[in-house]
Amino acid sequence: MRFLLRPGWLALVAAVLAFVVACYTFLAPWQFGRESEREAQQAAIEAATATPPAPLAEVAPGGVTPEVEWRQVVVTGTYLADAQGLVRLRVVAGRPAVEVLTPFRTADGQVLVVDRGTVETTSGSVTPEVAAPPAGEVTLTGRLRLDQTDPQGRVLQEAGFAQLYAVNAPLLGSAVGLDVEPGWLQLADGQPGVLTALPVAPDASGAPFTNLSYALQWITFGVIALVALGYFIRLEVLQRSGKRVDRSELRRALSGDDEER
Repeated sequence: MRFLLRPGWLALVAAVLAFVVACYTFLAPWQFGRESEREAQQAAIEAATATPPAPLAEVAPGGVTPEVEWRQVVVTGTYLADAQGLVRLRVVAGRPAVEVLTPFRTADGQVLVVDRGTVETTSGSVTPEVAAPPAGEVTLTGRLRLDQTDPQGRVLQEAGFAQLYAVNAPLLGSAVGLDVEPGWLQLADGQPGVLTALPVAPDASGAPFTNLSYALQWITFGVIALVALGYFIRLEVLQRSGKRVDRSELRRALSGDDEER
C-alpha cells in the first residue's frame, strides 16, 4: 500500500476525508439545525396567529424581543411619508422588488418602522414608483418582527429614499434622523398603506422537511465518498498486483447496479 504515500494519492485521500468530515461535522448538522429553527419558527407563528391582536403597549412595552416576535399588535398614529426607506435586492415570486419601510409615529409619541410590503421593479437596485401612505391618523394591525442584520451597515441615499440592504429599524432611523424603536411592524393585506404584503414567514416557505432532506443528502454523500475511495484503492491494489481488473464491473458497483448478468 506504499502507493498511498505518493503525493497524488495523498491529495486524493486527504480531499475525500476532508469532504467526509465536513459532511458529518458541519453540513449535515447545519441542515438539521436549520430544520429545528424552521419548526420553532412555524410553532411561534401558529401560536401568534391563534392569539388575538392586542395594543402594542401591552404586548411589547419594552420593545420587540424574540419572545414576542410574530405577535399581532394594534397601533394608532400617522405615517411619516417624508422619511421612507427602501430595502434593495429583494425577490418576490421570482421577480426583482424592493421593500418599502415607512416610519410611523404612534399616538403616544413612539416612532415605529412599518414594512408596507414590496413593489416590483426592473432590477433589485432600481428605484420604482412608490405609492404614498395615507395621510392623517390611521390604525394598523401587524406582526412584530426582529431587526435583520447587514454586517456592513450599508445605507445609500438615492432617488429621495434611504436605501438599505436589510430591514433594520435603527439603521433607517439613523439615516433619516429619527429616534425609532428597535424592531418593525409587518403589515398584512387590507391594512392602510399596505402595498404587496410580505408572506408571513418567507424563510419558512417551500416544501416541508426540505432542510431534513438536505441533511440526509449530505450524510449520503459522505458514505458515497468513502465507498468510492475504497473502490479506487481496491482497483489500484489489483492493478499493482498484476491481476486483471474488470472495469465494467467496477463501474457497475460504483453506480450501485448489482444486477447479476
